[in-house]
Amino acid sequence: MNVLIIDACTSDKSRTRGLAEYLRKRTKENADIIRLYDDKPYSLDEEMLKKRDMAIGENDFSDNMFRFAKQFAKADTVIVAAPYWDLSFPAVLKQYIEAINVCGLTFKYSDNGMPVSLSNAKRLIYITTAGGYIASDEFGFGYIKGVMEMFYGVKDYDYIKAEGLDIIGADVDGILKNAREEIDKISI
Repeated sequence: MNVLIIDACTSDKSRTRGLAEYLRKRTKENADIIRLYDDKPYSLDEEMLKKRDMAIGENDFSDNMFRFAKQFAKADTVIVAAPYWDLSFPAVLKQYIEAINVCGLTFKYSDNGMPVSLSNAKRLIYITTAGGYIASDEFGFGYIKGVMEMFYGVKDYDYIKAEGLDIIGADVDGILKNAREEIDKISI
């Protein structure tokens, strides 16, 4: 099994990263880890979009810009570690999604125009923490779940969240302990 951890955390002391690391240590499988703030995905500006579209049109995925998509396509289990910021996740995670959604490499379109997965992804584990409370699971997790379901057919999900961590008087250790107990229920 191929496990891919997509880390959208900025700090080594990130509580989200800490929970993802806790899960990684529990897995029996080796995991590839992408730290998005260290190995930044490209931005899709006009020039990059033209270059990418030309390569896709020629079915030439040799350019380094496709490295994230190639790595993603091999993963059976995808773990996303993304803090909850400003009603969503860090922008670098959206850039990553744009980098992996490559027609002809990670998905294709059916005759009726629906995406069909070309990746191995079968499972998503989404880990997040929030200083306050998450207004709606649809803003962060829901978006990633939607992409994984629509483009890659993923139906198996685990969603771990630890929220209210920065509220005065919060039992931070207890909240994180509860999240780790939820992680303990996950088998990989």
